[in-house]
Amino acid sequence: MRRGGPSVLGIVLAGGEGKRLMPLTADRAKPAVTFGGTYRLVDFVLSNLVNGDILRICVLTQYKSHSLDRHITTTWRMSSLLGNYVTPVPAQQRLGPRWYLGSADAILQSLNLVHDEQPEYVAVFGADHVYRMDPRQMLTQHIESGAGVTVAGIRVPRAESPSFGVITPGSDGRTVTGFLEKPADPPGLADDPGCVFASMGNYVFTTKALVEALHRDAEDPDSVHDMGGSVLPQLTDRGEAALYDFSANHVPGETTRDQGYWRDVGTLDAYYDAHMDLIAERPAFNLYNRDWPVYTHSAQLSPARFNAGGMAGESIISAGCLIRGQVTRSVLSPGVVVDPGAVVQGSVLHDNVHIGRGAVVRGAVLDKNVDVPPGATIGVNPGRDAELYTVSKGGVIALGKGQRVS
Repeated sequence: MRRGGPSVLGIVLAGGEGKRLMPLTADRAKPAVTFGGTYRLVDFVLSNLVNGDILRICVLTQYKSHSLDRHITTTWRMSSLLGNYVTPVPAQQRLGPRWYLGSADAILQSLNLVHDEQPEYVAVFGADHVYRMDPRQMLTQHIESGAGVTVAGIRVPRAESPSFGVITPGSDGRTVTGFLEKPADPPGLADDPGCVFASMGNYVFTTKALVEALHRDAEDPDSVHDMGGSVLPQLTDRGEAALYDFSANHVPGETTRDQGYWRDVGTLDAYYDAHMDLIAERPAFNLYNRDWPVYTHSAQLSPARFNAGGMAGESIISAGCLIRGQVTRSVLSPGVVVDPGAVVQGSVLHDNVHIGRGAVVRGAVLDKNVDVPPGATIGVNPGRDAELYTVSKGGVIALGKGQRVS
């Protein structure tokens, strides 16, 4: 925080493997996956923290972290003169020859970072969600409540409970009286039985409460050593957990449509749907909010170019793209080439994808450097696609980095 405010250390949990997002995570950590054309998923949480004046941030990494580490170190350069930083911290086996057993164990093994900074509060945020949030508002409520931990929650349909940690609020709407990890049939909210409060994976801890909870968790032989599955239930049982309702959070420049937007893009279908949220005339999530920007690395590329009758509609076209075919309802990352006669519909194309002359791509996510030969089709023959490529439950076709197209 700025001088005169409470001291806060940000810890971003970015070591997840992201198995449900395969093949996009076959060669990189989930937070390093491209989103929205030019961003990485980790950019959203880092932008929220930095915009919210949390300027000392450690990003805990583990799984295939090279591209994530490179992105952070080349993009997120803070003022060393003021003592601010964003730094990747790999698994270091400080407590013995073992990797992280879970998100709680990751922080336990990295407590030297907390001891070095001596912050009053620690903001522990996940690295792979798409949203805008001012963490200062959550911090203010946490300080006023006197709780050991405050967890951010968002209302979701009760049917989605198996995908989330579910928070049971007390009668005051703020005290957490129960926490269930991915329950099949939890009770609905008192004022809205069809919904539950889902944990967003964002926590603000009083430092003493965090350190003590991590040590208790480490001594529990039955623990799974996870922040949501272990530490939050522990602090809930001790009466030290509070709820922050994300719907009360407001950021400068928000619209009535994208206020309160939050998406867990942990599956191919969720990842695809979140991209489709970007391209409407009134997008469900607005990338163009200059009052609360999402920061990322911008390569030195020429503007997008349209030749030979090429056109695009209801799409995001990044710099360096060359469009000579037809693109609709799609998101294109830098360097994508669409040749004459090619058709791209409802798709997400990562860096340097090449769509050959007369090829057709529909309802697909193509990772970087995929080369679709002239006349090839993806998303036209479902049976053939299922034999050759990864197809999600919702029918999204996904190809990994540089994957060969038959």
